Amino acid sequence: MGIFDFLSGQFIDVIHWVDDTRDTLVYRFEREGHEIKYGAKLTVREGQAAVFIHEGQLADVFTPGLYMLETNNMPIMTSLQHWDHGFNSPFKSEIYFVNTNRFTDLKWGTKNPIMLRDPEFGPTRIRAFGTYSVKVADPALFLKEIVGTDGEFTMDEISFQIRNIIVQEFSQSITKSGIPVLDMAANTGDVGKLIAQAISGTIAQYGLELPELYIENISLPPEVEKAMDTRTSRGITGNLDDHMKYKAAEAMGQGGAMDQSMGMGFGAGMGMNMANQMAGGMVPAGQQPAPGMAPPPPPVEHVWHLAVNGQTTGPFSKADLGRMTTTGELSRDTHVWTPGQDGWKKAGDVQELAQLFTVMPPPPPPMG
Repeated sequence: MGIFDFLSGQFIDVIHWVDDTRDTLVYRFEREGHEIKYGAKLTVREGQAAVFIHEGQLADVFTPGLYMLETNNMPIMTSLQHWDHGFNSPFKSEIYFVNTNRFTDLKWGTKNPIMLRDPEFGPTRIRAFGTYSVKVADPALFLKEIVGTDGEFTMDEISFQIRNIIVQEFSQSITKSGIPVLDMAANTGDVGKLIAQAISGTIAQYGLELPELYIENISLPPEVEKAMDTRTSRGITGNLDDHMKYKAAEAMGQGGAMDQSMGMGFGAGMGMNMANQMAGGMVPAGQQPAPGMAPPPPPVEHVWHLAVNGQTTGPFSKADLGRMTTTGELSRDTHVWTPGQDGWKKAGDVQELAQLFTVMPPPPPPMG
């Protein structure tokens, strides 16, 4: 073996790429003058593809494996150059390594609210955000359509365009779906799949695919959310009239536990305030009541429930109970309850009702 044969065997051209950036999609292998030796070893690792560009034309794509760059395993290159098997000079080509791994946890979101017509709220606006993953499915097409001659192409350079496509497809899909706003949270998985399918056709033209798309949140404008919270609160409190009566009774001393004299004094004070309020309606022109003298809210009459022989009836007003004392349906021993009262009590033991039994009319005079 001659000295030149020995040297040519020792200086084997090794072409490979190890990515430690975590965001590089395409890397161009650099060689002085883009000269690659005939018989060079090309290593393509898992999660990579190597694309050969020769004189501006896409020559070949190599999947993971170890290759000897010779004419017998480069038929496309052979046809381009009209090489024969004896040609062993360096050839000028560019090699682009394409990362075919999946890029995950990429963010997307609606920059501006999306208008839609909800069957319950009518025209409204929503915002949404989430994550997605993307990978190169066709290295040659991706290099031709997106990368061009960029020597190092990162995920940031394409993620903005993908986000725009996602938002556009999300807007169209969500408005056509007819899913009510209140049901969107329960259908984010189905909506995400629907959008991913709609996007696949668009990004496939770039040589990309979208394996996953997740919708993390769909939100309404703050004023709409506030209105929904108010509406929900009403539903929790139940009947609004009964709720207000209960709160008023609670504020007046936990449902009748106040002293009777205090109750009478409070009632008298309320009567004075009501009289002043009525008189205030006739204040002569130019004379306004002093600030800070707004009357308190009018008293709320209690409603009562009766327990007789294990059965409850009601609610009854105090006037109803007064009539029931005359018919014998209500006695001092009848158990009564009103919201805010601590358990059932006998009517005769409730100060507010005790007076009903002291004003009963005397028995009628004897006939004749």
